Amino acid sequence: MTRGSPRMRLMEQKDVLKALRRDHAAELKLAVERLKGTARHTEIIASPVLSDMTGHEILLKPENLQVTGSFKIRGAYNKIASLTKEELSRGIVTASAGNHAQGVAYAARERGAKATICMPTMTPPLKVDATKAYGADVVLWGDVFDEAAAHAAELSEKEGMIYVPPFDDYEVLCGQGTIAMEILEDVPNVTDIIVPLGGGGLGAGVALAVKTFKPEVRVIGAIPEGSPAFKSSFAAGHVVPADQVITSAEGVAVKHPGDLTFALLNEFLDDLVTVTERDINEMILLMLEKHKLVVEAAGAVSLAALEHLNLRSRKFAAATEPHVVVPIMSGGNIDTVTMGAVIQKGMIARGRIMNFEVELPDTPGQLVKVATLLARERANVIALDHDQFKASAHYTNSVSLGVTVETNGPDHIERVLEALKEEGFQPKRIY
Repeated sequence: MTRGSPRMRLMEQKDVLKALRRDHAAELKLAVERLKGTARHTEIIASPVLSDMTGHEILLKPENLQVTGSFKIRGAYNKIASLTKEELSRGIVTASAGNHAQGVAYAARERGAKATICMPTMTPPLKVDATKAYGADVVLWGDVFDEAAAHAAELSEKEGMIYVPPFDDYEVLCGQGTIAMEILEDVPNVTDIIVPLGGGGLGAGVALAVKTFKPEVRVIGAIPEGSPAFKSSFAAGHVVPADQVITSAEGVAVKHPGDLTFALLNEFLDDLVTVTERDINEMILLMLEKHKLVVEAAGAVSLAALEHLNLRSRKFAAATEPHVVVPIMSGGNIDTVTMGAVIQKGMIARGRIMNFEVELPDTPGQLVKVATLLARERANVIALDHDQFKASAHYTNSVSLGVTVETNGPDHIERVLEALKEEGFQPKRIY
């Protein structure tokens, strides 16, 4: 395979069918045993703010607080723990946008195996450095996950290393399914579980566990609008790769879903919700402000789905009863530069920051007049750009003033703009 190849190692249909015939209950319980002492049993966190927002009881499953910062340690460790000593001696290779990489690197170190991780060149430096810190060799390859995965498969074939798939593998998805086992144990009255979908390993594992042990609980998938592969695949009834993936949530930026994960989700997933980039950014900001939790974009996808759910029809609960919903926050590995950008975008989306331009006569006292008005309206000035060269006409004796202010929401923004107009200014809102 070459660098430009869009293909990665896919499961043969016979292997998919063989996996579907396994003893799921026994395998999931075995994964729970393997992960004891390695993966953290993350404790459920109640979210009053999201409960008030949705009218249902929202309980968070914070896998962002997991060892390595994401749920991926579960599947990686369960897979590597299932290998023989001879297989471990050959070394481990995989591909990942970041979180699976850290999970495999950590698990390989724990089991005494050498790990090589192929990561897309777009992977945030935080995730690259964290993977190296666990002792793995990192190879940056390709623009998207699928290209990195193709290179990892090539290395496996050439050098005899054991390939640990990030999602399309039975042991991997059973490891992820232990999250659902914990939810069912900790929240016996749960009605709905929300999972972000990228390659489908988390969703398939959770759905398999839920439908094996408590099938009346609904499992709802969530995807960014810029990552449409699962939506297209469900509509077609078979895996349909996306032509392109455009989303800030690199953890679910997968063009080609897994064959086994699709087979399980096509049978067991109850609903699919699409969210916007704005939805994702707002939830990252909300988690920071209200819960003091750092959640990466992929981890916020399930939270972003909460306001788009259709929970009216239930098999075992009256339509008027509030649901008990558990969104899985899949990870918290986000670099500081991205976090800063997300915070700013989230604040803009929620009306917490406004930027506007206004032309002023080039006479003394005009800047003070605007500043006094903003102070009266309790709009906190963050930045000013006083530029006579940006005026609409250079010979009108006017200057352009750009102002960024901190505000308290859309209504406050409208009051500020109206106050400026009442004073004779013509503000132009930029964002």
